[in-house]
Amino acid sequence: MKLLDEIIAKGGKPNLVSYNVLLTGLCKEGRTNEAIRFFRDLPAKGFNPNVVSYNIVLRNLYYEGRWKEANELLAEMNGEDRSPSVVTYNILIGSLALHGRTEHALDVMDEMTRGRFKFTARSYNPIIARLCQEEKVDLVVKCLDQMIYRRCKPNEGTYNAIAVLCKQGMVQEALSIFQSLGSKQSSSSYDFYKSVITGLCRKGNTYPAFQLLYEMTKFGFTPDSYTYSSLIRGLCLEGMLLGAMEIFIVMEESHYRPDVDNFNALILGFCKSQRTDLSLKVFEMTIEKGYMPNETTYIVLVEGIAYEGKMELAAEVLKELHMREVVSQHAVERLVMQYNLSAIDNF
Repeated sequence: MKLLDEIIAKGGKPNLVSYNVLLTGLCKEGRTNEAIRFFRDLPAKGFNPNVVSYNIVLRNLYYEGRWKEANELLAEMNGEDRSPSVVTYNILIGSLALHGRTEHALDVMDEMTRGRFKFTARSYNPIIARLCQEEKVDLVVKCLDQMIYRRCKPNEGTYNAIAVLCKQGMVQEALSIFQSLGSKQSSSSYDFYKSVITGLCRKGNTYPAFQLLYEMTKFGFTPDSYTYSSLIRGLCLEGMLLGAMEIFIVMEESHYRPDVDNFNALILGFCKSQRTDLSLKVFEMTIEKGYMPNETTYIVLVEGIAYEGKMELAAEVLKELHMREVVSQHAVERLVMQYNLSAIDNF
């Protein structure tokens, strides 16, 4: 708010986009009542709220369970610039599912059908997640069948929603659902399972990913380099760095030889966890095991050093790597710009 006042004082002219950004900020900070007052003051500032403005406020009201206020605001949404959009309905569906009102959420989806809105996985995922949390497997299957019937392709959010069953101790049920989904995909079962594992790891659902992977291997699924790298990234994302290192032991026990991309995934995970010291040890281990680091390896190390705030060291290392011709000019320019490595001035 203060920044906006300063901009206006200096002659700046905020537009509705500017005000919507500010509205978003207030809502993200949980200052819903302030956001509502600001929203109501928009006409006095020369702007009528549009559908984006309404959606921003509606999201907070619905998710806070302030149904009466939210429904009153929703009832105001008519006209060319503020008619309910798919986003509006998805907000309503998500909040209803969050509060356990899945039947009502499904009714909203029927209303969307009558309004000729196009469904996306984002519409279904909150409902599926809630049904999985409530262990209503039959309804989950029915919901997924409806998705397929409506030509709505499941995405990573769908996979993570189904994985909620694993957290409820229903791994076999989750696997059965994934097997059924896989049989309905245009891609091979192998690629589908790989996408599932990757999608779970990317969202920090690594434990369910391991549970499902264990069961999938019984049906002939063999993890490849990309799958192992996904597991490593997922463990690092959740702060389980030792577990990420142990993946390499599992790989060796499975007679799978790690590749440089697996080591890069581990180095990147350590760097993001601000453990560049460990990433350098992994780098040494990579060479000791006879693997040749590639440009990605070196870039990740420089980024890790920069991420820890050691800009001068990052600049020196990058300069040395460029001189040894293991990092391209393009990569150097990107890193200098991204991390403001002004110490490098001789390229």
